[in-house]
Amino acid sequence: MPASILVIACGALAREIGALKTANGWDHLDIQCLDAALHNRPDEIPGRVEAMLERYAKKYDHRFVAYADCGTGGRLDAVLERWQVERLPGAHCYEFYATADVFHALADAEPGTFYLTDFLVRHFDRLVIEDLKLNTHPTLRDTLFAHYTRVVYLAQTEDAALVAGAQRAADQLALPLEVVQTGMGDLQSAMTSQVLRWQDAQASPSATGAAHAAH
Repeated sequence: MPASILVIACGALAREIGALKTANGWDHLDIQCLDAALHNRPDEIPGRVEAMLERYAKKYDHRFVAYADCGTGGRLDAVLERWQVERLPGAHCYEFYATADVFHALADAEPGTFYLTDFLVRHFDRLVIEDLKLNTHPTLRDTLFAHYTRVVYLAQTEDAALVAGAQRAADQLALPLEVVQTGMGDLQSAMTSQVLRWQDAQASPSATGAAHAAH
């Protein structure tokens, strides 16, 4: 029986991690998500992740944190080091979706870029318009987005409705839109690599025992 795995994830990744679980048959992997709105309060992320690690400390064989640094300034890494738990690579989800080289090329080409993902397109009104009070104080847009020059939608899927939603979001910010198809990027490779490492580690003692028995 495969070792049990818990993934503590940002809610913005729930759909994608769920899709990876289904596609790969990871029935031994459970997902617990924290509110994606924590990205507007990144100082709370390390404590919330640690609370989940404490809560499930004895229930699973392995745990993995599906966050990048996400604006915590290394504080999340300090928590994970104490617990000896790994996380996704990079500074934020934009980087691991696009992959580091592509993201840094985009950022270098135009530092004033506002990024969207599939999740942010779906929840743009709640997480951007409402959380930043642009619905009640529309003049804040010109202040908050004064230094932005474009919107880049990092698309995990090919969905015309989401592209249209990204265009509406860009229009609300009065910025031009560029769409970059990324798929799941390093989210897929990092998750798959981690699960396979644990599976290989579990299989190794059995394989070693079988080899000794054969002699």
